[in-house]
Amino acid sequence: MYDAVKEYYGRILQETADLKTDACCTDTAMPASVREVLAEIHPEVTRRYYGCGLVLPPVLEGARVLDLGCGAGRDCYVLSRLVGESGRVVGVDMTDEQLAVARRHVDHHAKRFGYAAPNVEFHQGYLERLDELDLEAASFDIIVSNCVINLSPDKAAVLRHAHRLLKPGGELYFSDVYADRRVPEAVRQDPVLYGECLGGALYWNDFQNLAREVGFADPRLVEDRRLTIDNDEIADKVAGIRFYSATYRLFRLDGLEPACEDYGQAVRYKGGIAEHEQAFTLDKHHVIEAGRVFPVCGNTYRMLAESRLAPYFEFFGDFSTHYGIFAGCGDGLPYDDEAVGPGNDGGCC
Repeated sequence: MYDAVKEYYGRILQETADLKTDACCTDTAMPASVREVLAEIHPEVTRRYYGCGLVLPPVLEGARVLDLGCGAGRDCYVLSRLVGESGRVVGVDMTDEQLAVARRHVDHHAKRFGYAAPNVEFHQGYLERLDELDLEAASFDIIVSNCVINLSPDKAAVLRHAHRLLKPGGELYFSDVYADRRVPEAVRQDPVLYGECLGGALYWNDFQNLAREVGFADPRLVEDRRLTIDNDEIADKVAGIRFYSATYRLFRLDGLEPACEDYGQAVRYKGGIAEHEQAFTLDKHHVIEAGRVFPVCGNTYRMLAESRLAPYFEFFGDFSTHYGIFAGCGDGLPYDDEAVGPGNDGGCC
């Protein structure tokens, strides 16, 4: 599938409008400050964007960020502005045509942002073989990926490398496409369906199990939307399968428990995170209002206390007494099942 993906994204697709579904394109609900940054991105870079929303976790100032499947560099350049001159952004992609566009505009964006030197670099390589690149282990605060991991034929290798490259307490924050069941072989082998992010979509439960196997013990779903497919030919080929665009965050924290265990702990969000002054969303089930004492499980406590998010919280309790599992934790399809079509609210960024 490497050659098929290179052909699709390097030669067949020339601009966003060439995509045949909305599976990999949605920029709804984007903060005004981010839209202002997007307006500064070179038009050629923007035209060659094929991602799934804009993957931007909060608290980026000074961070070292890796973008897996950076394409023409749109997200890298937005991140470049948000991490500031003291931060660093590294993009990796396997498609020469996309990287050529990204590299053409490195100096342009540094000057546009007022930086003395560029804080972005791009590498040609395969996400499954990141060990072949000059990337130091445990050197990144954040790894992002924008509707790309589903294109990989070896997703386990991608997740293993991401875990290895993250600093302790760092996170993989990424959007991708998932299915409500295992995708049939005929769908997986269709080059167009694969390029449109449908053929390579993992069954959601297989993804969560895979994440746990490589060391991300407690995957957290941030948000999701049901995909619609308006192309009749493609819809017929995938009939019966429900697809979802979803954003997950996976923390590199050794010793996280496989379930939400209750130790009587709580946190209080102090505010101070831009665009999240009134409340901070850790994930779909943890929207923490500023000033409120918010009970949390042991894993959530650690995700906040042992990451770059710690300065924005007060922490109460310890791990000395265990009170059992948190009520409401269970299994089942984690996504909302209402279909959202193009132009409606419900983006994955």
